[in-house]
Amino acid sequence: MVRNLLSLPKTHLHVHLESTVRRATLREIGAANGVQVPGDMGAFGSFAAFFAQNDLVRACLQRPADFRRIAYEFCEDETTQGTRYAEVSFTAAAHGERLGDLDMPLTAVLEGLEAGREAFGIECRLILDHSRRRSVERAWRTLDLARRHDAVVAVGLAGDESHPGDPFDNVFAAAHDEGLHVVHHAGEGEGPASIRQALGPGRTERLGHGIRILDDPDLVAEVRDRRIPLEVCPTSNVALGFAPTLKDHPLPRLLDAGLVVTLNTDIPALIDTPLATEYARVRDTFAYDDRTMAALARAGVDASFAPTPIKVALHQALDTWLTVPTP
Repeated sequence: MVRNLLSLPKTHLHVHLESTVRRATLREIGAANGVQVPGDMGAFGSFAAFFAQNDLVRACLQRPADFRRIAYEFCEDETTQGTRYAEVSFTAAAHGERLGDLDMPLTAVLEGLEAGREAFGIECRLILDHSRRRSVERAWRTLDLARRHDAVVAVGLAGDESHPGDPFDNVFAAAHDEGLHVVHHAGEGEGPASIRQALGPGRTERLGHGIRILDDPDLVAEVRDRRIPLEVCPTSNVALGFAPTLKDHPLPRLLDAGLVVTLNTDIPALIDTPLATEYARVRDTFAYDDRTMAALARAGVDASFAPTPIKVALHQALDTWLTVPTP
């Protein structure tokens, strides 16, 4: 039988909060803050177009209530997708600098996530990301913000990999030494050299995307043997031009190579693809059965930084999903 993927218990490990905002919410917040939001933001097929849309979203977010609202609605929307635990990325220091209050955006987001947990039962943690295009000084400010909040579990680099990660090595060495997790985007637009930098001096514990790993068989073997998870986001990869079509996406080859693959959306509102839809597209495109879909969900549980009790409960829920028929 084919089970309902909405009821599949999931984690969501690679998703950017600014790219989850509902269109109606964005228009309302924009209007309140004097920012005009087009009725149809259109599609995009390049990093440049993506950055333009992302800049519009950020311009709309100005007040504490804005940040609380998008975090709360993220919890609500993820719950409808069967997500039980999420590690959502947020570019806190960039917002803080833009608004002249370094702490406010992060504090407001944490308040929204806590309200969402109370309302919907979903557990969320934060990853504070930093654009490779921005300064090392801002990266240190990101780390300082992360140090001060227990709900922040990791820090890492995001953005265009043509900007190397080497200038930030000391920041992430300090994060690692202080017990924070480190997660970088690597191997999306650039190849094995970017991945090796992230794994080595970059200290990453997972690979955000990582799909270019297949360019180097020796690197595949190393990452497989070290059981380093990949945060794979197929629909986003196609939308941004890193895979020609979903059918041509390397996800099956990553699995066949024995790599740890987790399934995520990256930018769900911008590509109109919530998490259960991502799972459904993968199942339908590659003719995967229920056990394969459950295995992808289990990989997400094991790759997460969730406390052990949450992981145990999620594995039990996955056992139930596989054994008890769902409508």
